Amino acid sequence: MSETVVKSRDNPVVKRARAVRERRTEGLIFVEGVRLCEEALGASLHIEEVLCTERLAGEERGAALLDALGSGAGRITLLSEQVFASVSDTRTPQGIICIARRPRTGPEVLAGALGPTPLIVLMHRINNPSNAGAILRAAEAAGATGAVTTAGSADLFSPKALRGAMGSSFRLPLWPGAAFSEVLAWCAERRIKTVSADIRAQHSHTEIDWTTPCALVVGAEAGGLERSEVAATHEALKIPMRPPVDSLNVAVAAGIILYEAARQRSETAKQ
Repeated sequence: MSETVVKSRDNPVVKRARAVRERRTEGLIFVEGVRLCEEALGASLHIEEVLCTERLAGEERGAALLDALGSGAGRITLLSEQVFASVSDTRTPQGIICIARRPRTGPEVLAGALGPTPLIVLMHRINNPSNAGAILRAAEAAGATGAVTTAGSADLFSPKALRGAMGSSFRLPLWPGAAFSEVLAWCAERRIKTVSADIRAQHSHTEIDWTTPCALVVGAEAGGLERSEVAATHEALKIPMRPPVDSLNVAVAAGIILYEAARQRSETAKQ
């Protein structure tokens, strides 16, 4: 780690980090915060560069993280608090950023992890990165196989989505930017039942058989899935709600459904 503290916002290292944060650099992701950087390290991401503050380096947890990163990461650069704040994507920076290579993604990655009874989450036009990240977190926690996003959805590797997923983006097999019809066809080829979440559905999420290969399909925050999109899936479900509530945040809804799937699968495994 360099002992010189960078105090200029025009430093090449600072400018490169800002470009990665703004997603102007192909193949690299902007990982910020102690916990998220620990997750990136634990997931064996290739970390090219680390930016930190003297304050972080002086803290026990921060120093331990820097020692661990120093053994395999590229350059570690100290920034002044003011310069770090100019790079940070958060209001209260913790003092560490890792610039890492984007994990491999795509249909091949997902196909390689399916196993005998896959459970996939398809996010169709989910444009809020925090929601997308939270869905990934719930998916991994509930034992899902992987996740897919359609074209026009939030970037799963944007800083906000990464914070929402808190490490799940590094571990779950992902297929971003797919076409909706392409994913449905891909599932059909593999005999994976597609189940759409729709408030107009007749059946509850507890009435669906989740013990077979399944893909949960959730739609955009504002309007959900279109009728034609629901019709293109094998089954549809709704989450019962007491009036006057008639909708839930998409990440909350996905979590409820995924945990019902996990419950059913756990019960089947015990038999």
